[in-house]
Parts: sequence; structure tokens; C-alpha cells
Amino acid sequence: MTDSKLAVSVDVEDWYHVPAVTGSSFSTFNNVHEFFDEWEGEYDYLTQPTYRTLNLLDDLGITATFFVVADVVDNYPGLVEEIAERGHEIGCHGLHHECAISPDTKEPRFSREQYRERLRTAKWKLERASGQDVVGFRAPGAYVGGWVLDVLEQVGFEYDSSVARNSLYNKTDQQLDSVETMPYVPRRDSLDPGGDKGRGIIEFPWPYFNVTFGQIPTAGGPMIRLLGRRIVQAGIKQSLERGDSIFYFHPVDISRRAFPAIGNTRRRPAYWLFKGERTEKRIRQLLMNIENPRASVSEIIHGSRKKDMIS
Repeated sequence: MTDSKLAVSVDVEDWYHVPAVTGSSFSTFNNVHEFFDEWEGEYDYLTQPTYRTLNLLDDLGITATFFVVADVVDNYPGLVEEIAERGHEIGCHGLHHECAISPDTKEPRFSREQYRERLRTAKWKLERASGQDVVGFRAPGAYVGGWVLDVLEQVGFEYDSSVARNSLYNKTDQQLDSVETMPYVPRRDSLDPGGDKGRGIIEFPWPYFNVTFGQIPTAGGPMIRLLGRRIVQAGIKQSLERGDSIFYFHPVDISRRAFPAIGNTRRRPAYWLFKGERTEKRIRQLLMNIENPRASVSEIIHGSRKKDMIS
């Protein structure tokens, strides 16, 4: 075991926040507002598994970072407050889980000023509800570009954790050949390491598993449902040999309920396979098997000097 730490994080979003339903160029609904205007069924599939997540972390003695979609404050009263009261860090996962860049073209979906205002609103909502300074961000859907990091810095975020280098897909607007798995200072208008030490933002990229054909993404999330625990665990352990690394999952990953199938979600029948109790057991086992110290993202970021993060 190395001295590297594992940041444990949770992305708090509901089933309708996924890009197939809202917030992307191929969504069934143009945005969350349109969804709520038209949706007549139950929408809250998030509260129950979030409490399961909190109890799981309590059982394991883990303090995590919860990257919360800011409209959760409005539509799930008291949930963000409960997460904060349990001692966890609150981070931001967008205002309405809208993708900053197009999943298809990787072009910006907002101007910098439009996105800056959305981030300011999201940050304010989460800070008001949690009573914390919200300094961390994770891009909805992990769709991110260097310009997004620049805007985050302008709004007052101190770190982002969205960049996933792997050989299966690229959700960014550039090649990621120079990105490893340890935290680093990014260059301006880029996701590449090697930024000025005076920058106010740090990128905490996701782990991957080096195999013969390239890299397999092993940060968690859908991968622990689709690939299983052993591959994800192997990738995290390999990444921890390089330096501090990160793991994440969603409360809806461990939901016992079937989600509504609407619009584009019908074309992705495999997406929610293996969620529920099976995935909860995988997450618990993985976190028990990682012997490295576990912490929130801020604890790791603030405990390290920026100069040590420059690749």
C-alpha cells in the first residue's frame, strides 16, 4: 500500500437528469423546466437511495464529497441539508445537470458568460442550503473543456474532478494524452497539465486501468455496474500507485426501484442493468478492500501543495 489517498465522491442526481432525458443535445426534453412542465408521474427516485448512501458511508466511517445538482435544493427539500449535517462536503454538479459541451460535436452549448451565470446561481443555491463554501465541481456527464475550468476559476471554485482519460470514449474537447490520474494544475483554456502555480484551480482526474490495448475507465459510476467490482478496484489500486486517486458513484446506482422508460432511455436498455442491491454490495466491498486512507476531495486537495501537482 502506498501513502496515496482515495477521495470518495457521490454524484447526486436523479434519473431524469441523465443526458438521454434532459440537459444534452439528444435529450427527450430540452431542459429540466420542460420536463417538470410535461411530466405527470412521480419524479423522486433519489431521496431513498441517498439515505442508503449516507448510511453506507456511516457504516464504513467515510467522509465523502457529494457533487449535487443544484436544483435538488428546490425539488428535494432538506436533502442537501441532511448530507451536510452528516459531515460530508458539498460540491456542485451543475445547475440542472446540463452538459457544457455537446456530446456529439464537443462544441460549447453556452457562451462563457451564460455558463458563468449558471455556475454562480448553482454555487449560491448549494451554499445557502448547506452552510458550506462550495469549492468543488464535477461536470454533468463528465463533458468538459479547458474553457470550463477557466470559468470555474472565475466563479471561485478551487477544484474540478471531471477529466477521464481512457481508450473507450472521450467526453472532452481535446486529446488527453498528457493527463494521468493524479491531481494537477491545468493550463489556461486547456485540460493539459503544466499550468501556472498561481492558478486558483486544480483538476483531480479519474483513475484508469492500464491494459494491453490502452486504458479502461475505472472511476466507478456506471462502470462498477457494467464491468463489476474487480476491474474497477484493480484500476483504482493501480492509479493509487501513481498518486492520490478518486472513486465515485450515484445514489441511483443503488436504487431498488425501476426507473421510468421515456424517449431516448428506451434506446439504452442496458444502461441501468445491475443497479440496486448488487451494486451496493460491490461498492461496499470495494471501499472495504482499498486499504489506503479515504477522504473527501477537499481534504486531499487542501492537504497537498499545488507545486507537487504539476506534471
